[in-house]
Amino acid sequence: MQKIFVALLLLSTLAITSCSEKKDGESGSIDARVKELVSKMTIEEKAGQMTQVTIDVLTVGKSPFESDEPLKLDTATLRLAFEKYQIGSVLNTANNRARNPELWNSLIGEIQAYALEKSRLKIPVIYGLDMIHGASYVEGATLFPQQIGMAATWNPALIERAGEITAYETRAIGCPWTFSPVLDLGMDPRWPRQWETFGEDPLLASEMGVALIAGLQGKDNNMSDPNRIASCMKHFLGYSQTVSGKDRTPALLSMNALREYHLPSFKKAIDAGAATIMINSGEINGLPVHASKYLLTDLLKNELGFKGFVVSDWQDIEYLHLRHKVAASHKEAVKLAINAGVDMSMVPYNFDFPGYVVELVKEGEIPESRIDDAVSRILKVKLMLGLFETPITTRNNYPEFASENFAADARRTSLESITLLKNQNNILPLPADAKILVAGPAADNMRPLLGGWSYSWQGNLVNEFTTAYPTIFKAIRNISANQDAVKLAEVVKYAAEGDYRTEIKEDNSAFISLARQSDYIVLCLGENTYTETPGNASDLDLSENQKELVKMAASSGKPVIMVLVQGRPRLINDTEPLASAVLNAYLPGNYGGEAIARVLFGETNPSGKLPYTYPRFAYNTEPYFHKHTEALTNAGAPEGTTFNPQYPFGFGLSYTTFEYTDLTLDKVEYSATETLKVSVKVKNSSGRAGMEVVQIFVSDHFASLTPPVKRLRAFTKLMLQPGETQTVQFEIPAADLAFVNHENQTILEKGDFTISAANLKKDFKITEDKILKTGH
Repeated sequence: MQKIFVALLLLSTLAITSCSEKKDGESGSIDARVKELVSKMTIEEKAGQMTQVTIDVLTVGKSPFESDEPLKLDTATLRLAFEKYQIGSVLNTANNRARNPELWNSLIGEIQAYALEKSRLKIPVIYGLDMIHGASYVEGATLFPQQIGMAATWNPALIERAGEITAYETRAIGCPWTFSPVLDLGMDPRWPRQWETFGEDPLLASEMGVALIAGLQGKDNNMSDPNRIASCMKHFLGYSQTVSGKDRTPALLSMNALREYHLPSFKKAIDAGAATIMINSGEINGLPVHASKYLLTDLLKNELGFKGFVVSDWQDIEYLHLRHKVAASHKEAVKLAINAGVDMSMVPYNFDFPGYVVELVKEGEIPESRIDDAVSRILKVKLMLGLFETPITTRNNYPEFASENFAADARRTSLESITLLKNQNNILPLPADAKILVAGPAADNMRPLLGGWSYSWQGNLVNEFTTAYPTIFKAIRNISANQDAVKLAEVVKYAAEGDYRTEIKEDNSAFISLARQSDYIVLCLGENTYTETPGNASDLDLSENQKELVKMAASSGKPVIMVLVQGRPRLINDTEPLASAVLNAYLPGNYGGEAIARVLFGETNPSGKLPYTYPRFAYNTEPYFHKHTEALTNAGAPEGTTFNPQYPFGFGLSYTTFEYTDLTLDKVEYSATETLKVSVKVKNSSGRAGMEVVQIFVSDHFASLTPPVKRLRAFTKLMLQPGETQTVQFEIPAADLAFVNHENQTILEKGDFTISAANLKKDFKITEDKILKTGH
């Protein structure tokens, strides 16, 4: 604590000096302050601002990859980092594990104090962490469902609140910047980061992304508010749709497809004021995105008007040389990336980058104007965050950290994410006093409930930090009216160490015996935690051990309820018929066990909807907005069609029934500048209150480029009491029905369209062709 006090005292003095200098010599305008600072900086100082290293580089340890415990900053390395190289940013957590708020305050406070003491111009460091679903690298913080579960709520207000709480608890440790949200589309279930996305649809991803950014930065983007932090949209652009489905592998994507599907979520976030952006680690059509001047400068900065700064992903500038082989040396890689438009290099293990930048500028290989632009963008964000005035914020000023109020919001988000996919003969909800056998690898294990980026990169430390939270089994037992009647026999367990796919199969005799005594069997299945390249998969099936467990449970003759705890949708076509009910829990967070139990017993009425198409087969993974040629009649295919998902996008059952009537449009013909005014009546036709997501889709009958079968164009979530009817209204600009052609023109073509809500449809016409925008 003494170190914290000393660091804060020094920071306070330096901040006062900084403020005094601002009043004496700088205007109140952030842009003017940036311009003046840049004019005073040497090329070495500028290159330092563009440099980001991981904290393990700055600690006492055997190497830059490992820190000694307990953590201690290395004075000699700090001097090198901030006196010689004047680096502008630090990221990550040491030894890949969460830390308590007090230790974070000490570490970040000491770093900030040392950086300001050595900085000639008193420029603070910006510290960044992957606070992905809450302050996920902080012991005791409030963690929410992962983004895929957030998307399943279809409730942007909940996601904005999650952003607010994440920002508050992140500032409590002294960190002003998170590498979130992920705005890539989760279109391919093979991809190991699908669960980090808001699903496969551009509109859903856009709305959820904007909501999360509003929570993180504030709706007015007043990031100097000590309760707000800077967001970082990622990973621009096309990262998620690789040819192989594996992480960081090549993509082959046309520019009109990139613009039509992958760009909208980023454009909406940029328009909302997102402060920073991280780049796709892969390549598109043979060119690494980190080396693409067209994507990073022409499109992102010039066409879209992005004013924040661009940060590379982990070591990705070096990888232009080491992996992609488009640069013959690290120095050439730096030249390619900076000239392409990267502003800050997540180096992260050495101080070579700033030296290369200085050399390349002096050699005329990088224009100093490009460096000035990069540094101006970085300084602007630091000023917007108020770091010059308040370099560090501390836990003692954040009394709501880990509060019960925050926990209530996380619980609600988890509850609204749970998606009921099957409920044969209304087997759910379960009787309160039912005899229940709980089994499977996710039954009594917190780790699969949280996923990666939870207390560590791969999520392998979850159980160390979550002893206060109930697993699914414990939550079911806690809620049951007959706790002694809730039994556990896992049969299959996830290995605590090693590859996430490794499982341990136990003797099944206890399961067989307990199954005979039970009324219901709840199987908690899915996959263990992973992210990025370690999560690459060779197939999408449930493991053979888990399949055998389902078959054994079904053979008992007792009703089987499958609870799927998973990042990607695992194939269940051969086990789903054996289950009476199926719940998709995604990665619901620390309150996931409780949420699942409450839905099973009917304390909460499920309202989640799938944010992706749940595939039936490994070779049928098309999104819902597939083309007509991907759904041809085929006598040899199951169900008579080649597009036959297990469950469609947007699907989710409730314990309530809803009826849709009176879908209306205000007109039958629209010009390109008009707006469709849509209304539909939704009635709760049951005796129980419930929430329903109203989804509006539009289909273009014919177009000059093959149209998708339909696109989501609007949605809202509402609560209906028993017997209640609400008229739901939407306004959809006709321009939203445009598509991007091969000339990169956003064009609306005249012709026939169909709008639909549930089982209702209405036809209408667009009366004119109109080019709305021409891309570069």
